[in-house]
Amino acid sequence: MDIEEQYDKIYRYCYFRVNHRQIAEDITQETFLKFFSRDLSLDRSKELPYLYTIARNLCIENYRKASRESLCDMNEEPSYDPTKEWIDKIAIKTLIEKLPQDEQELLLLRYANDVPIASISKITGHSRFSIYRKLSKILKWLKNELEKGDVSDE
Repeated sequence: MDIEEQYDKIYRYCYFRVNHRQIAEDITQETFLKFFSRDLSLDRSKELPYLYTIARNLCIENYRKASRESLCDMNEEPSYDPTKEWIDKIAIKTLIEKLPQDEQELLLLRYANDVPIASISKITGHSRFSIYRKLSKILKWLKNELEKGDVSDE
């Protein structure tokens, strides 16, 4: 597993989940600290899902913490979004934003971060068949919406 490549991918994943640059950086660092602090002998096929599971749990924990503390001081100017570069280049940005969060997460994991279906299955707890079916449904919907030509933000 290429750590530098995975670090960038985990950061994008965390940024997608928390939508805040500094928090995503902190969670990414904490993810790798937890990953390396565990003295586990995982086989290669389980390292990536384990890494994403740590990141996902930390993002959820951050969300719960923020909800409890009622953070209202998030009035800072929008931060740089590295995933926005590739999304902006594609005409389907507004369509992707219309999708439910779990479907957006599937697209990010599979197509932005090139996470294998088997790993996505382990990360989300859904079967491979379910992941394939959901991705197929999402792509079919995107294709139909693009063919309609109505990509306006509603």
